[in-house]
Amino acid sequence: MIYLDHNATTPIKPEVIEEMVRVMKIGGNPSSVHGVGRRAKTVLEQSRQTIAKIINCRPQKIIFTSGGTEANNIAAKITGLDHIIISAIEHDSILRLRDNFTGTIDILPVDSMGYVSADDLKERLKNSGPHTLVSIMLANNETGVIQDIKNLADITHDAGAYFHCDAIQALGKISLDFRALGVDMLSLSAHKIGGPQGVGALVALEKINIDPIILGGGQEVGRRSGTENIAGIAGFAKAVSLVPDQRQKMDSLRQLRDYMEREIAAYARDAVFYGAQSQRLPNTSTILMPHVTSEIQVMAFDLEGICVSSGSACSSGKVKPSHVVAAMGGGVEQALSTIRVSLGFETTKEDVEAFIVAWKKIYSRKKKTI
Repeated sequence: MIYLDHNATTPIKPEVIEEMVRVMKIGGNPSSVHGVGRRAKTVLEQSRQTIAKIINCRPQKIIFTSGGTEANNIAAKITGLDHIIISAIEHDSILRLRDNFTGTIDILPVDSMGYVSADDLKERLKNSGPHTLVSIMLANNETGVIQDIKNLADITHDAGAYFHCDAIQALGKISLDFRALGVDMLSLSAHKIGGPQGVGALVALEKINIDPIILGGGQEVGRRSGTENIAGIAGFAKAVSLVPDQRQKMDSLRQLRDYMEREIAAYARDAVFYGAQSQRLPNTSTILMPHVTSEIQVMAFDLEGICVSSGSACSSGKVKPSHVVAAMGGGVEQALSTIRVSLGFETTKEDVEAFIVAWKKIYSRKKKTI
Protein backbone atom coordinates (compact mmCIF):
# COMPACT_ATOMS: atom_id res chain seq x y z
CA MET A 1 0.00 0.00 0.00
CA ILE A 2 1.05 3.58 -0.69
CA TYR A 3 0.36 5.46 2.52
CA LEU A 4 -0.65 9.11 2.02
CA ASP A 5 -2.56 9.69 5.26
CA HIS A 6 0.15 10.88 7.62
CA ASN A 7 -2.04 13.58 9.18
CA ALA A 8 -4.23 10.76 10.50
CA THR A 9 -1.27 8.93 11.97
CA THR A 10 2.37 8.52 11.02
CA PRO A 11 3.91 5.03 11.21
CA ILE A 12 5.85 4.62 14.43
CA LYS A 13 9.59 5.10 14.02
CA PRO A 14 11.96 2.17 14.71
CA GLU A 15 13.93 4.25 17.23
CA VAL A 16 10.70 4.87 19.14
CA ILE A 17 9.84 1.18 19.27
CA GLU A 18 13.33 0.39 20.59
CA GLU A 19 13.00 3.03 23.31
CA MET A 20 9.57 1.80 24.35
CA VAL A 21 10.78 -1.80 24.60
CA ARG A 22 13.70 -0.65 26.74
CA VAL A 23 11.38 1.20 29.11
CA MET A 24 8.89 -1.68 29.26
CA LYS A 25 11.71 -3.89 30.50
CA ILE A 26 12.44 -1.41 33.29
CA GLY A 27 8.83 -1.60 34.50
CA GLY A 28 7.72 0.10 37.68
CA ASN A 29 5.14 2.64 38.79
CA PRO A 30 6.52 6.19 39.01
CA SER A 31 4.40 6.83 42.10
CA SER A 32 6.16 4.03 44.02
CA VAL A 33 8.98 5.05 46.35
CA HIS A 34 11.15 1.93 46.00
CA GLY A 35 14.04 1.57 43.56
CA VAL A 36 12.05 0.30 40.59
CA GLY A 37 9.49 3.06 41.06
CA ARG A 38 12.21 5.67 41.24
CA ARG A 39 13.69 4.42 37.97
CA ALA A 40 10.28 4.74 36.33
CA LYS A 41 9.95 8.24 37.80
CA THR A 42 13.32 9.15 36.29
CA VAL A 43 12.15 8.01 32.85
CA LEU A 44 8.99 10.08 33.27
CA GLU A 45 10.78 13.28 34.23
CA GLN A 46 13.53 12.87 31.63
CA SER A 47 10.83 12.52 28.99
CA ARG A 48 9.18 15.68 30.25
CA GLN A 49 12.49 17.53 30.03
CA THR A 50 13.19 16.27 26.49
CA ILE A 51 9.85 17.54 25.21
CA ALA A 52 10.14 20.82 27.12
CA LYS A 53 13.52 21.54 25.56
CA ILE A 54 12.29 21.04 22.00
CA ILE A 55 9.15 23.19 22.37
CA ASN A 56 10.81 25.78 24.67
CA CYS A 57 8.86 25.60 27.92
CA ARG A 58 9.44 24.63 31.53
CA PRO A 59 9.01 20.87 32.14
CA GLN A 60 6.51 21.59 34.93
CA LYS A 61 4.04 22.91 32.36
CA ILE A 62 3.68 19.53 30.63
CA ILE A 63 0.69 17.34 31.57
CA PHE A 64 0.80 13.91 29.94
CA THR A 65 -2.54 12.66 28.57
CA SER A 66 -3.96 9.78 26.52
CA GLY A 67 -3.69 11.90 23.36
CA GLY A 68 -4.60 15.16 21.67
CA THR A 69 -8.35 14.78 22.17
CA GLU A 70 -7.99 14.51 25.93
CA ALA A 71 -5.53 17.39 25.97
CA ASN A 72 -8.05 19.57 24.13
CA ASN A 73 -10.81 18.52 26.52
CA ILE A 74 -8.72 19.31 29.62
CA ALA A 75 -7.94 22.77 28.22
CA ALA A 76 -11.65 23.59 28.40
CA LYS A 77 -11.83 22.71 32.09
CA ILE A 78 -10.50 26.00 33.49
CA THR A 79 -12.14 26.60 36.85
CA GLY A 80 -15.08 29.00 36.53
CA LEU A 81 -14.99 29.13 32.73
CA ASP A 82 -18.22 30.62 31.36
CA HIS A 83 -17.36 31.72 27.81
CA ILE A 84 -15.51 29.88 25.01
CA ILE A 85 -14.59 31.30 21.60
CA ILE A 86 -13.49 28.80 18.93
CA SER A 87 -13.05 28.85 15.18
CA ALA A 88 -15.35 27.04 12.77
CA ILE A 89 -12.51 24.79 11.57
CA GLU A 90 -11.40 23.27 14.87
CA HIS A 91 -11.00 19.55 15.47
CA ASP A 92 -14.11 17.71 16.69
CA SER A 93 -12.63 17.47 20.19
CA ILE A 94 -13.03 21.25 20.40
CA LEU A 95 -16.16 21.69 18.29
CA ARG A 96 -18.05 19.12 20.37
CA LEU A 97 -17.73 21.35 23.42
CA ARG A 98 -20.95 22.86 22.12
CA ASP A 99 -22.77 19.72 23.19
CA ASN A 100 -22.29 19.99 26.94
CA PHE A 101 -20.72 23.33 27.88
CA THR A 102 -23.17 25.25 30.06
CA GLY A 103 -21.72 28.68 29.32
CA THR A 104 -21.64 30.74 26.12
CA ILE A 105 -19.84 29.47 23.02
CA ASP A 106 -19.03 31.75 20.07
CA ILE A 107 -17.92 30.34 16.72
CA LEU A 108 -15.52 32.47 14.67
CA PRO A 109 -15.90 32.17 10.89
CA VAL A 110 -12.92 31.85 8.56
CA ASP A 111 -12.45 33.43 5.14
CA SER A 112 -12.06 31.58 1.84
CA MET A 113 -8.34 31.14 2.55
CA GLY A 114 -9.05 29.49 5.88
CA TYR A 115 -7.94 32.34 8.13
CA VAL A 116 -9.57 33.59 11.33
CA SER A 117 -10.12 37.36 11.32
CA ALA A 118 -8.35 39.27 14.09
CA ASP A 119 -11.09 41.91 13.94
CA ASP A 120 -13.78 39.25 14.43
CA LEU A 121 -11.95 37.98 17.49
CA LYS A 122 -11.67 41.49 18.92
CA GLU A 123 -15.41 41.96 18.45
CA ARG A 124 -16.27 38.70 20.23
CA LEU A 125 -13.96 39.63 23.10
CA LYS A 126 -15.51 43.04 23.72
CA ASN A 127 -17.86 41.82 26.43
CA SER A 128 -15.71 38.96 27.70
CA GLY A 129 -14.50 38.58 31.25
CA PRO A 130 -11.61 36.82 33.00
CA HIS A 131 -13.37 33.46 32.62
CA THR A 132 -13.17 33.39 28.81
CA LEU A 133 -11.15 30.92 26.77
CA VAL A 134 -10.20 31.31 23.11
CA SER A 135 -9.18 28.07 21.36
CA ILE A 136 -7.76 28.22 17.83
CA MET A 137 -5.57 25.59 16.18
CA LEU A 138 -2.14 26.45 14.84
CA ALA A 139 -2.32 24.33 11.67
CA ASN A 140 -5.54 22.86 10.36
CA ASN A 141 -5.62 19.08 10.19
CA GLU A 142 -7.46 19.01 6.84
CA THR A 143 -6.05 21.91 4.81
CA GLY A 144 -2.82 22.58 6.71
CA VAL A 145 -3.60 26.33 6.83
CA ILE A 146 -1.48 28.04 9.52
CA GLN A 147 -2.99 30.76 11.70
CA ASP A 148 -1.18 33.82 13.09
CA ILE A 149 -1.44 32.49 16.63
CA LYS A 150 0.89 35.03 18.21
CA ASN A 151 -1.30 37.92 17.07
CA LEU A 152 -4.53 36.18 18.07
CA ALA A 153 -3.10 35.30 21.48
CA ASP A 154 -1.99 38.90 22.06
CA ILE A 155 -5.48 40.16 21.22
CA THR A 156 -6.96 37.62 23.63
CA HIS A 157 -4.64 38.58 26.47
CA ASP A 158 -5.35 42.28 25.94
CA ALA A 159 -8.98 41.42 26.67
CA GLY A 160 -8.01 39.54 29.84
CA ALA A 161 -8.91 36.09 28.48
CA TYR A 162 -7.04 32.77 28.18
CA PHE A 163 -5.72 31.35 24.89
CA HIS A 164 -5.43 27.65 24.04
CA CYS A 165 -3.84 26.36 20.84
CA ASP A 166 -4.24 22.91 19.30
CA ALA A 167 -0.76 22.41 17.82
CA ILE A 168 -1.16 18.69 17.17
CA GLN A 169 -0.65 18.82 13.39
CA ALA A 170 2.02 21.51 13.58
CA LEU A 171 4.50 19.60 15.75
CA GLY A 172 7.30 18.20 13.59
CA LYS A 173 6.21 20.05 10.46
CA ILE A 174 6.87 23.71 11.33
CA SER A 175 8.74 25.54 14.08
CA LEU A 176 6.94 25.20 17.41
CA ASP A 177 7.98 27.44 20.31
CA PHE A 178 5.62 27.68 23.28
CA ARG A 179 7.09 30.94 24.58
CA ALA A 180 7.22 32.60 21.15
CA LEU A 181 3.58 31.73 20.44
CA GLY A 182 2.55 33.50 23.64
CA VAL A 183 -0.27 31.05 24.43
CA ASP A 184 -1.48 29.85 27.82
CA MET A 185 -2.06 26.25 26.78
CA LEU A 186 -0.90 24.02 23.92
CA SER A 187 -2.07 20.53 22.89
CA LEU A 188 0.27 17.90 21.43
CA SER A 189 0.00 14.28 20.28
CA ALA A 190 2.66 11.60 19.79
CA HIS A 191 1.30 9.61 16.86
CA LYS A 192 1.44 12.52 14.40
CA ILE A 193 5.25 12.55 14.59
CA GLY A 194 6.11 8.84 14.55
CA GLY A 195 5.41 8.24 18.22
CA PRO A 196 2.91 5.77 19.71
CA GLN A 197 -0.84 6.18 19.62
CA GLY A 198 -2.60 6.82 22.92
CA VAL A 199 -0.27 9.43 24.40
CA GLY A 200 -0.18 13.21 24.18
CA ALA A 201 0.26 16.29 26.33
CA LEU A 202 -1.30 19.55 27.37
CA VAL A 203 1.25 22.28 28.02
CA ALA A 204 -0.34 24.71 30.46
CA LEU A 205 0.86 27.64 32.55
CA GLU A 206 1.05 26.62 36.20
CA LYS A 207 -1.12 29.57 37.28
CA ILE A 208 -4.18 28.21 35.44
CA ASN A 209 -6.61 26.39 37.71
CA ILE A 210 -7.95 23.30 35.96
CA ASP A 211 -10.84 21.11 37.13
CA PRO A 212 -9.51 17.60 36.39
CA ILE A 213 -11.54 15.27 34.20
CA ILE A 214 -9.99 12.17 35.77
CA LEU A 215 -9.86 11.92 39.56
CA GLY A 216 -7.62 9.56 41.49
CA GLY A 217 -4.11 9.60 42.84
CA GLY A 218 -3.31 13.17 41.86
CA GLN A 219 -0.65 12.40 39.25
CA GLU A 220 0.53 15.13 36.87
CA VAL A 221 0.33 17.75 39.63
CA GLY A 222 -3.31 16.86 40.25
CA ARG A 223 -4.36 17.88 36.75
CA ARG A 224 -4.65 14.37 35.29
CA SER A 225 -4.81 11.41 37.66
CA GLY A 226 -3.94 7.83 36.77
CA THR A 227 -0.69 5.90 36.54
CA GLU A 228 1.30 7.40 33.71
CA ASN A 229 1.87 5.42 30.51
CA ILE A 230 5.63 5.34 31.01
CA ALA A 231 6.56 3.38 27.87
CA GLY A 232 4.24 5.52 25.73
CA ILE A 233 5.57 8.74 27.24
CA ALA A 234 9.16 7.62 26.66
CA GLY A 235 8.24 6.84 23.05
CA PHE A 236 6.63 10.26 22.73
CA ALA A 237 9.79 11.94 24.03
CA LYS A 238 11.95 9.91 21.66
CA ALA A 239 9.78 10.95 18.70
CA VAL A 240 9.97 14.60 19.80
CA SER A 241 13.77 14.35 20.05
CA LEU A 242 13.81 13.42 16.34
CA VAL A 243 11.76 16.48 15.34
CA PRO A 244 14.72 18.77 14.47
CA ASP A 245 15.98 16.26 11.89
CA GLN A 246 12.41 15.68 10.71
CA ARG A 247 11.80 19.34 9.94
CA GLN A 248 14.86 19.52 7.70
CA LYS A 249 13.10 17.16 5.28
CA MET A 250 9.94 19.23 5.00
CA ASP A 251 11.06 21.22 1.98
CA SER A 252 11.29 18.05 -0.11
CA LEU A 253 7.74 17.15 0.91
CA ARG A 254 6.57 20.63 -0.08
CA GLN A 255 8.09 20.14 -3.52
CA LEU A 256 6.35 16.78 -3.94
CA ARG A 257 3.02 18.22 -2.77
CA ASP A 258 3.28 21.19 -5.12
CA TYR A 259 4.23 18.95 -8.04
CA MET A 260 1.19 16.76 -7.36
CA GLU A 261 -1.13 19.76 -7.31
CA ARG A 262 0.32 21.21 -10.52
CA GLU A 263 -0.14 17.94 -12.39
CA ILE A 264 -3.73 17.54 -11.25
CA ALA A 265 -4.58 21.20 -11.95
CA ALA A 266 -3.22 20.90 -15.49
CA TYR A 267 -5.35 17.82 -16.11
CA ALA A 268 -8.58 18.95 -14.43
CA ARG A 269 -9.33 22.66 -14.58
CA ASP A 270 -12.25 22.27 -12.14
CA ALA A 271 -10.16 20.69 -9.39
CA VAL A 272 -9.80 22.90 -6.30
CA PHE A 273 -7.03 22.86 -3.70
CA TYR A 274 -8.34 24.37 -0.48
CA GLY A 275 -5.81 26.60 1.27
CA ALA A 276 -3.38 26.54 -1.65
CA GLN A 277 -3.04 30.33 -1.58
CA SER A 278 -2.47 30.39 2.18
CA GLN A 279 0.50 29.63 4.38
CA ARG A 280 0.07 25.94 5.12
CA LEU A 281 1.84 22.78 6.22
CA PRO A 282 4.27 21.53 3.57
CA ASN A 283 2.88 17.98 3.44
CA THR A 284 -0.88 18.63 3.23
CA SER A 285 -3.31 19.00 0.35
CA THR A 286 -7.12 19.03 0.39
CA ILE A 287 -8.38 18.34 -3.12
CA LEU A 288 -11.86 18.75 -4.57
CA MET A 289 -12.78 16.27 -7.31
CA PRO A 290 -16.09 17.66 -8.58
CA HIS A 291 -19.08 15.28 -8.74
CA VAL A 292 -17.24 12.43 -7.00
CA THR A 293 -18.03 11.95 -3.33
CA SER A 294 -15.26 11.63 -0.77
CA GLU A 295 -16.47 8.14 0.14
CA ILE A 296 -16.22 6.90 -3.44
CA GLN A 297 -12.80 8.48 -3.83
CA VAL A 298 -11.42 6.94 -0.64
CA MET A 299 -12.66 3.49 -1.69
CA ALA A 300 -11.42 3.90 -5.26
CA PHE A 301 -7.95 4.94 -4.12
CA ASP A 302 -7.94 2.02 -1.69
CA LEU A 303 -8.61 -0.36 -4.59
CA GLU A 304 -5.62 1.23 -6.33
CA GLY A 305 -3.50 0.47 -3.26
CA ILE A 306 -3.38 4.07 -2.00
CA CYS A 307 -4.44 5.26 1.45
CA VAL A 308 -5.97 8.73 1.63
CA SER A 309 -8.56 10.33 3.91
CA SER A 310 -11.79 12.26 3.60
CA GLY A 311 -10.63 14.61 6.34
CA SER A 312 -10.14 14.13 10.06
CA ALA A 313 -9.61 10.49 11.05
CA CYS A 314 -11.11 10.93 14.52
CA SER A 315 -14.74 10.26 13.63
CA SER A 316 -15.01 6.47 14.08
CA GLY A 317 -14.44 5.79 10.39
CA LYS A 318 -17.35 7.92 9.23
CA VAL A 319 -17.16 9.71 5.90
CA LYS A 320 -19.02 12.99 6.28
CA PRO A 321 -18.99 16.45 4.67
CA SER A 322 -15.88 18.44 5.51
CA HIS A 323 -16.84 21.17 7.97
CA VAL A 324 -13.55 22.87 7.10
CA VAL A 325 -14.36 23.11 3.39
CA ALA A 326 -17.87 24.32 4.26
CA ALA A 327 -16.45 26.98 6.58
CA MET A 328 -14.16 28.19 3.77
CA GLY A 329 -17.16 28.79 1.53
CA GLY A 330 -17.57 25.44 -0.18
CA GLY A 331 -21.12 24.25 -0.78
CA VAL A 332 -22.55 20.92 0.35
CA GLU A 333 -21.41 19.16 -2.82
CA GLN A 334 -17.88 20.52 -2.47
CA ALA A 335 -17.75 19.55 1.22
CA LEU A 336 -18.83 16.02 0.23
CA SER A 337 -16.28 15.70 -2.60
CA THR A 338 -12.89 16.49 -1.09
CA ILE A 339 -10.10 14.24 0.11
CA ARG A 340 -7.03 14.97 2.19
CA VAL A 341 -3.63 13.84 1.00
CA SER A 342 -0.88 14.08 3.60
CA LEU A 343 2.67 13.06 2.77
CA GLY A 344 5.29 11.62 5.12
CA PHE A 345 9.01 11.04 5.21
CA GLU A 346 8.73 7.68 3.48
CA THR A 347 6.76 9.23 0.60
CA THR A 348 8.64 9.02 -2.70
CA LYS A 349 8.26 10.65 -6.10
CA GLU A 350 7.00 7.27 -7.34
CA ASP A 351 4.27 7.27 -4.68
CA VAL A 352 3.11 10.71 -5.76
CA GLU A 353 3.21 9.70 -9.43
CA ALA A 354 1.03 6.68 -8.62
CA PHE A 355 -1.45 8.92 -6.81
CA ILE A 356 -1.62 11.32 -9.78
CA VAL A 357 -2.30 8.43 -12.18
CA ALA A 358 -5.03 7.07 -9.87
CA TRP A 359 -6.60 10.52 -9.41
CA LYS A 360 -6.79 11.06 -13.19
CA LYS A 361 -8.25 7.58 -13.65
CA ILE A 362 -11.02 8.14 -11.11
CA TYR A 363 -11.74 11.64 -12.43
CA SER A 364 -11.91 10.50 -16.07
CA ARG A 365 -14.16 7.56 -15.23
CA LYS A 366 -16.65 9.82 -13.50
CA LYS A 367 -16.44 12.55 -16.14
CA LYS A 368 -17.61 10.09 -18.80
CA THR A 369 -20.86 9.56 -16.86
CA ILE A 370 -21.69 13.27 -16.51
